[in-house]
Amino acid sequence: MGRPLPEAARRLFDATNLVAVATLNPDGGVQLSMVWAKVDGDDIVFSTLKDRRKAVNLGRDTRVSLITFDPEEPYHYAEIRGRASIIDDPGGSLLQELAARYTGGDSWPDSAPDRRIIVRVTPDHVFTR
Repeated sequence: MGRPLPEAARRLFDATNLVAVATLNPDGGVQLSMVWAKVDGDDIVFSTLKDRRKAVNLGRDTRVSLITFDPEEPYHYAEIRGRASIIDDPGGSLLQELAARYTGGDSWPDSAPDRRIIVRVTPDHVFTR
């Protein structure tokens, strides 16, 4: 069980701010990706494909860091360090939900819905500023 998500972090991660995801490559180097994300309970969830580097890395080592910030006040940010779990999302429902939130559109083209997954990040450490 992770830590409760403070309200300041909840607001930043549940807005339409891009989120940087850091995972660990096999050689220990850091890999970074930008994603759309949302809050689900006290966790953060995002969509990706099974064969993306971040998903492969998380399949091997579940440690992950996320950071986002308010574009109007860049020094107002939230960082989460925690563990990720992965579940299949063959219909790409989370991608479609996030696309609607981030773009205002009704749908998002998904060229590989059969390879789509949801990454759920459970916080171990949360820092806000």
